[in-house]
Amino acid sequence: MPVDPATLYLVTYPHPALRVRSKPIDKVTDEVRAVALRMIELMKEEEGIGLAANQVGLAWRLFVAHVPDSDDPADDRSLLTDPISATRSPTVYINPVFSLPQRDLVPFDEGCLSLPDIRGEVRRPSQVTLTYTDLEGHRATLRASGLLARCWQHEMDHLDGTLIIDRMLQIDRMKNRAAIRDLEERYERKKPL
Repeated sequence: MPVDPATLYLVTYPHPALRVRSKPIDKVTDEVRAVALRMIELMKEEEGIGLAANQVGLAWRLFVAHVPDSDDPADDRSLLTDPISATRSPTVYINPVFSLPQRDLVPFDEGCLSLPDIRGEVRRPSQVTLTYTDLEGHRATLRASGLLARCWQHEMDHLDGTLIIDRMLQIDRMKNRAAIRDLEERYERKKPL
């Protein structure tokens, strides 16, 4: 069934789409491109740095990300290094696959657009290598570190139906218990009968 990108919106926990493992995209079509562009719009509107297709209700293996290098657009030193730690502009990642990540785990306080007002420490590898298809249908491989590596891992979790509440430390889950319950209650009140 065709997707109308104009109807896409950010879904919040506990929407069932957030727990679905996404399926690969067979071919990069105009529809895929239009959905990706709408996702970039939504990511910007929500002031996020990444957005997975699950977060707009689609079980597609696709995410978008934009981790700017700094406040100075002329400063793109980290875009010239390997691994990179930023993107020049919003980037679309179709059918992404990780190579074996580093084994070191670095803690960082994460949030999520689909889990508003919920934050917690998540430990992730500091560097990852990602192979993906771009909007022109070409495969590419990049290695990232820092916030970009973390963003990729966060969005890949979404594509597998995993949320930060599944990865955060137990103490942070406990701290967020009331906020999670509030999201569940709000979702139940909005559900059609």
